Amino acid sequence: MSRRDRVEEGGLDRPVRTCVGCRSRAVQSDLVRLVAEGTVITPDTRGRRPGRGAYLHDERRCLELAVRRRVWARAFRSRDGGGSTGWDLSRVEALIGATPSGGSGGYSG
Repeated sequence: MSRRDRVEEGGLDRPVRTCVGCRSRAVQSDLVRLVAEGTVITPDTRGRRPGRGAYLHDERRCLELAVRRRVWARAFRSRDGGGSTGWDLSRVEALIGATPSGGSGGYSG
């Protein structure tokens, strides 16, 4: 990890990641790590699951942007792009729906 991928905050070097929804950079601890298990996208709240991770703010707006931009195949480097069934985001929606957010309305997709 290069020096520019870290932020010094309160005397600590903290890793920085990019939200796949809004594309803004944030301290890793402010984002939710997601991993793909087949075509099911699962939140990795402990940051310990194996595989390539993608990061997302815990906000409905960022999830909606990610869905609209169709980022999942690129974020997880998947060749099939979720196959004919698409990506299963139910676990991510459940996590984000369970937390209060300033977002607008619900996601239907």
